[in-house]
Formats: sequence, structure tokens, C-alpha cells
Amino acid sequence: MTLTSFGPANRIQRSAETHPLTWRLRDDGEAVWLDEYQAKNGYAAARKAFADMAADDIVQTVKDAGLKGRGGAGFPTGVKWGLMPKDESINIRYLLCNADEMEPNTWKDRMLMEQLPHLLIEGMLISARALKTYRGYIFLRGEYTTAAKHLNRAVEEAKAAGLLGKNILGSGFDFELFVHTGAGRYICGEETALINSLEGRRANPRSKPPFPAAVGVWGKPTCVNNVETLCNVPAIIADGVDWYKSLARDGSEDMGTKLMGFSGKVKNPGLWELPFGVTARELFEDYAGGMRDGYKLKCWQPGGAGTGFLLPEHLDAQMYAGGIAKVGTRMGTGLAMAVDDSVNMVSLLRNMEQFFSRESCGFCTPCRDGLPWSVKLLMAIEKGQGQPGDIETLLGLVGFLGPGKTFCAHAPGAVEPLGSAIKYFRPEFEAGIAPTRADDLNQVVTPTMVGA
Repeated sequence: MTLTSFGPANRIQRSAETHPLTWRLRDDGEAVWLDEYQAKNGYAAARKAFADMAADDIVQTVKDAGLKGRGGAGFPTGVKWGLMPKDESINIRYLLCNADEMEPNTWKDRMLMEQLPHLLIEGMLISARALKTYRGYIFLRGEYTTAAKHLNRAVEEAKAAGLLGKNILGSGFDFELFVHTGAGRYICGEETALINSLEGRRANPRSKPPFPAAVGVWGKPTCVNNVETLCNVPAIIADGVDWYKSLARDGSEDMGTKLMGFSGKVKNPGLWELPFGVTARELFEDYAGGMRDGYKLKCWQPGGAGTGFLLPEHLDAQMYAGGIAKVGTRMGTGLAMAVDDSVNMVSLLRNMEQFFSRESCGFCTPCRDGLPWSVKLLMAIEKGQGQPGDIETLLGLVGFLGPGKTFCAHAPGAVEPLGSAIKYFRPEFEAGIAPTRADDLNQVVTPTMVGA
């Protein structure tokens, strides 16, 4: 797997005008350190924000640009920033970067942190200025050891240059930044579970309200944003709202560019910065090169393991939240996975549900008990030992664990691919139902659960 933003055969020319996230990348894949980053106009946006813009102006600019969260939920960033308290007497506030990138098939934030660590730091610096936060944390997936090493070095470089710490750029504004590595739990990608983990607590999601903007880290106002989201901020401040909006394709309701990719048995698996609104077919055929010789595309997921499966005929959908919603699922992280025709869907879903079941925090009953139940049923069907009614029970679980039925979004994301797989490939599930007596086959098994 290549961590690259290059186009097919590396022919795409990246520039600051078209590729705000990736134009500074080195062709050799090495990290861009402070001197080179500043030579490529790095921290110019921060200097502009500190010298020429009030905090509220920065918030309004990000809101007007239409920047949305890039972690999968897609909540408008400027609106989220606007929820932070206006009361100047609240002088302890926190900015958290969610870098706990544990979504299967997703590695976009890793590339940014390993190769452009100063872009993230500059984005956090401008954001801290806007939110009046005096301390920031990058909550990093523990397995990202190279990213941790590069981020820590970049933080020290920024401190030595007066870009972090006390009286930044002579403005009187103080901002400290720390890299905090997690202990390896998928649930920490949920912002309140992340906050609990940062505080040294068990990584359970919190009840909302109150929201983190009111009561976050150690009870103080806190804003949590994804890595890619924060990396968009410098370009918006430097080049303006109209330019940023112009980057997206016609028809897209999402603005700017997005790191997108394709994994699986494609000819050119990788990661590219592309405008919102590009079609999935362009991403699959023109960038990923289509399937390898001898393989046929069976189905695909548009943005991580927690998104539903789509068929080859859905490739003409535009890659933005509304475009993918039109074909029945979510864009998620925007890194797609191709499933080839040699893959058995029951085995694939059993593997996925085992992961999601293991990563549940165990707080709420539907998720704690429902996901292991789905794994048990899928294991039986995979072995050809499924019972009549098992598929109906799985579909019942998809409904019982859907949006609004659980404490957080973990379980709904876990069962979305299961429901879509049964919808499109039910015969593969039916093939795992064991032969039984004819009178048993006529029975209808209705799933019963607490609260049904």
C-alpha cells in the first residue's frame, strides 16, 4: 500500500491552487520539516491569522468556507467551533485533535502526520487562536509510531521557532501542544470516549448533553476535530472562502478537496487528494486502475468498514456525503475498499463483525450483546451450520442496533455493512443454512430482544 497523493502513474501535477493538503509533499515520501515547510509558504496562514484577524473572524471564515469534519461524521466545522463559550472569563479551554485512526481500510491521517506534521500543527495553531484555547493534544493511535516520532520532532521545531509556547508571534497568545498516544481502542475515535481516555478513564462514550464544547476535558470547554479537518484550515485562511469553495466539482454540496483512496485487489492502490464530487468510477478506474488481471469487482465500500456495501453499478455516484447517500450508505472516511469476486461475503462479514464486537466498549446492551450474537450466527452460517431463521435474526439485529438505538454510533456503523451484504448477496448467506426436516423449514423464527 502506497501512502501517496499522486495520480495515475504519478502524472497528476499538484499545486497550491488545486491541492491545498498535499502540494508540499516530497516525491521521495520523506517528512517535510520546518525549514522546507516555511520555504513552501508554511505558517504564512498562521501569521495572517495572528496579525490581521480576530478570533471570531477566523471562526466565521471557516464557517463560510463550508468546511466539514473529515473523520466520517461530516459535521460543519465552523458550526462546531461556534458552540464554544463566548465568555472571556473561561480562560481554560482545550483543543483536541482526533488522530485515533483505527477505521479498517483507512490511512489518510497517517500520511498527513508522517509526511506533513507541520501542516497539522499550523492548523491547530490557527484553530487554537480562533477558539481561545491555551492547550492542545493530538490523541494519536498507539500503533502509529512513525507519526508519533515525526509529530514530536515537529512540535519541538515549532517551539524553538516561537510558533508554539508563550507569546506566539509576539501576539501575547500562549498555546502548548502535546502528542498523546492511545492504548489501542477503536472506540476512542468517538470524541467523548477519546476525552475519557485522555483523562485516564475507561474509554466509554459520555452521555450528551452536555456536549464537549460546554463540558469536555477535565470539565472544561473542549473542541475535538479530526486530523484532515484541521489540515484544511491554513489554506482556507490563506486563500479565502471563494477559492476554497471553487475546488469542489459541480453538484457537490461539500466544499474543498478530500483525501480519497482505494484498497483491495486493484492495480494501483493508494491515496489521492481529489475534489469533492468526483465520481467513484473515476477514483476506481482512473486512479486505482481498476481490478487486477484475473479479478472482477464484486462490490465496494465507499469509506471504511463501517459503511455499507455498494455494487459496481453504483460507481457513478459522486464522492460527497449527499452523493453516496443517494445510493444508500455513507461516505465515511472516503477511502474505499474493492471486494473481488473470489471473496465469500459471509466470511468477510464474520471477520468485520468480530472486529466491531471486540472493539465495543460494552456500555450499552444492544451493542454489548447484539454484536457477539451476530458473530455467533455468522460463524455458524460460514460453517454451513446455520439454522432456519438465522438470516431473519441477523436482519432483526441490524434494526435493533441501528441509528438512535444505542448509546453511540459504534453499533450502527458495525451493522450497516451487514445489512447491505444480506440485501445484495442473500443467496451466499442462505447457502450456509444447514439442511433440516421439511416441517422445520416452514417455521418462521422471529428475533426477540430486550426492549423489542
